[in-house]
Amino acid sequence: MPDYGRGSEARDGSDGPDSFETFARASQRRLYRTAYLLCGDTDTARDLTQTTLAKMFQHWKRASAADHIEAYARTVLTRTYLAERRRRLRDLLAHSRPDPRPAPDHADLRVTLLSALAGLPPRARAMVVLRYWEDQSVESVAELLKCSESTVKSQCSRSLAKLRTQLGEAHHYATWS
Repeated sequence: MPDYGRGSEARDGSDGPDSFETFARASQRRLYRTAYLLCGDTDTARDLTQTTLAKMFQHWKRASAADHIEAYARTVLTRTYLAERRRRLRDLLAHSRPDPRPAPDHADLRVTLLSALAGLPPRARAMVVLRYWEDQSVESVAELLKCSESTVKSQCSRSLAKLRTQLGEAHHYATWS
């Protein structure tokens, strides 16, 4: 199986449908997991993953030439998520005013964390997920989202402060298992 994180397949000239199929099978789970963390909904995450793979297939010749195809796919996924969120927000604002979400009553940490992430604006949420879940550097997140490194630092700092306020102090969850 090709190592799609290293860029080695980009140099062997295989840019046919078989190589895309191999890539899609190898990276579908990872893309879905990141999509789920971004949107917090299984159906939307599936749609986002499929849209990302469709875009990758559509531009496979260019995508397969990338140095790090997994990073390229993550970029496509994140930009697709942000574009869909902007589009959905425009539609909502045009038709009605959205009601605020009720606070979560669930004790499960995962549900609580996903609910808190959902309270962040889409771009800030993307920064937090990429920076802390995907363990990307400040530089790579800034490049991916086409903004400055200082913007990434300040947005992540503000977002983490907001999450801490919503979730309470970290020591409450440190003993949870």
